[in-house]
Amino acid sequence: MNPAHIHLLLNHFPTIGFGIGLGLLLIALLGNSHDLKRASLVIFFITAALAIATYVSGNDAHAAIKDIPGLSPALINAHESAALVAFAFMQATGFFAWLALWLLRRISRFPNWNLAAVLVLAIVSSALMARAASIGTEIRHVEIQSGQETSGADPGPTLARSWTLYVQTHSWVWPTCETLHFIGLSMLFAVVLAVDLRMLGMGKKSLSFAALYQLLPLGMLGFGINLITGIMFFVSTPQQYVGFLFFLKMMLVVAGAFNVLYFILLNEPWTVGEGDDASKKTKLVAASAIAIWVGVLFCGHMLPFLGNSF
Repeated sequence: MNPAHIHLLLNHFPTIGFGIGLGLLLIALLGNSHDLKRASLVIFFITAALAIATYVSGNDAHAAIKDIPGLSPALINAHESAALVAFAFMQATGFFAWLALWLLRRISRFPNWNLAAVLVLAIVSSALMARAASIGTEIRHVEIQSGQETSGADPGPTLARSWTLYVQTHSWVWPTCETLHFIGLSMLFAVVLAVDLRMLGMGKKSLSFAALYQLLPLGMLGFGINLITGIMFFVSTPQQYVGFLFFLKMMLVVAGAFNVLYFILLNEPWTVGEGDDASKKTKLVAASAIAIWVGVLFCGHMLPFLGNSF
């Protein structure tokens, strides 16, 4: 199984996941159900995380079908642009869903403005994702094509190509993104080490988990900076980001996103006060988090040597 197969396996999850999450959120708001609100936010966050792997694996899927005769380049590029816009809105939805879950531990309720932001973003994301999915389906199913696209048509400029041209004509963009990417990674890894090393026993005499919990938004901000700059790298030079090593890095990023849910959703870490030892399960999750992000660092730095980058 290669990343192109993974793309085919995952490409229905964003549309279906957001549809389920949106339905649950609407029911929760109408019935004022705290548990359903929480469930819908978790679904949005998980689906947004899975969308990362779905989006980046699309590059390998594109490479696998680009030389097949009879396919419409216009449709392929339209799908690429639609997917990029939908992906951006899905990540914004996932961030605000995570923020609501984080705030729940701080103020014991979901802020109305936060739920409103998630609702609006989820509606827009669902519509955009449905459009991207519809165009993607038309690529291999000529019987449902609108008839406006032909296999020999000039695909014209796309959103990704426009960004590539902008990067090529503005020399400051790439080094700026590289700098921000490093800053974001430093912020993220610092928070990962601070929280997870405490769970493993370091500094337990003076620190509780509740005291470190307030650092999580700083780590999420770093993750967001990394995601934005990483996607900028990806769309500007997609030919460099194919193959197993890059996809392994992206799967580890998704695993890291799932890992943080343990510290937000479960009560077990919150029992760790000053001088307390974390449970074996919490220590295992903490150790796995460090291993995951070390793996992300390793894969990213090995791309020029073992992958196709640069």
